Amino acid sequence: MRYKTALILLSLFSAGSVLATQPKKDEPQKKNVADEVVWMVGDEPILLSDIEYQKLVLRSEGHNIEGDLDCVIPERIAIQKLFLNQAKIDSVEANETQVNRMVEMWIQNAISQLGSKEKLEEYFNKKLSQIREEQAAQMRNEEIVRAMQQKIAQGVQVSPSEISSFYKGIPQDSLPFIPKTIEVQIIALQPQIPLTEIDRVKGILRGYADDINEGKREFSTIARLYSEDKRTALQGGEYGFVGKVSLDPTFAAAVFNLSDKARVSPIIKTDEGYHIAQLIEKRGDLVNFRHILVRPVVDEAAIASATHRIDSIAKLISEDRLTFEQAAELYSEDKDTFNNGGLMINTSNESDFSGSSNFRYEDLPQDVAKVAYELKVGEVSKPFTMRTAKGLEQVAIIRLKDVHNEHMANMNTDFRTIKELALSKKRSKIIDEWIRKKQKETHIHINDSYRNCAFQYPGWVHEEE
Repeated sequence: MRYKTALILLSLFSAGSVLATQPKKDEPQKKNVADEVVWMVGDEPILLSDIEYQKLVLRSEGHNIEGDLDCVIPERIAIQKLFLNQAKIDSVEANETQVNRMVEMWIQNAISQLGSKEKLEEYFNKKLSQIREEQAAQMRNEEIVRAMQQKIAQGVQVSPSEISSFYKGIPQDSLPFIPKTIEVQIIALQPQIPLTEIDRVKGILRGYADDINEGKREFSTIARLYSEDKRTALQGGEYGFVGKVSLDPTFAAAVFNLSDKARVSPIIKTDEGYHIAQLIEKRGDLVNFRHILVRPVVDEAAIASATHRIDSIAKLISEDRLTFEQAAELYSEDKDTFNNGGLMINTSNESDFSGSSNFRYEDLPQDVAKVAYELKVGEVSKPFTMRTAKGLEQVAIIRLKDVHNEHMANMNTDFRTIKELALSKKRSKIIDEWIRKKQKETHIHINDSYRNCAFQYPGWVHEEE
């Protein structure tokens, strides 16, 4: 069970996988269907082809859906139409910047999975522009539905008595299981890079830039061969459309100022290393570009020096001359933790504990997890080298602050988790009531062949019809 607050998500599609909206190649292709409008929800039509298409998608993905697909699928689409219809009335719109960003991320992921733009077009039997347009329409609707759900449930709170009642109403054998988690503090130092190494890296990038500007080599070819950004190297350095807030501020300023697609940017320094970039396209407040990343090499002498410095810090802690928290604030170069006593915060989007200081071992960076696994509560590790999420080498020490053993959720130790579950249930109830109310208020007409369906929300068939 996930412990994040979740509204009812009624979208039929997933933007996370290229295979989410299309049948596999070895699946039988959809037969031509004489199309017709089989439902009307307000002024939003549902076509027979929409239903047949979604049936094919679900079957191709192997989803096990309870109930008759000829009833389940149109009802799912109809629920979405209720939100879209109300969104028109309330002038709720999607954030087009967000939609474009999601579309481009989806396309980049699809190309990465299939190997090339041409293979993507072959797979869908459509031009890239058509694929982009269809994905934009789909994701725009999903964003509007989310925005409407948030509007409907905005301001919803749960009182302590509601949380207590919710907890008491959960059968003991249905209480959420909380896995073992740990809390970790860290002090990290960045090994000093000599100027000679920085000059070497800049010299390499200047050579690449000269070759590209003079037409001797293609930017994408050099990126595939030499860029140290693994995410983009195989795509010829292409990053995909992003806004300024998604990039390092220095890097964003440089790429958004590019105007000549044939020229390469000056060298850009970020926390990840040194880059050169080339403009591909600007679209509103989004930009797509290629880049090449080269990181300075950290030599053994720099590692040894950083290890000696952090060993001295660890000695101060062991002699009780400084607490770990004080040492982190004074000496740590980890920007994410030094103002927080070195306490690491879980930022994994895949974790049930994202936003908290609790980590399962698999949520931690691998180098940290290996060391933390051997520590006792309160114990400080020996210095070790680690690689950050940005690919940089650091020397660190960690302290195991606390261990929370696996257990069934209870009000004493898991109040936040139970509160989130109670809040999620209350929001879902409000949205459920909203759907039933809108069924009564919205003009709905469905084809006779759907009237005997056992719907989740029976109100689709109005008595006057």
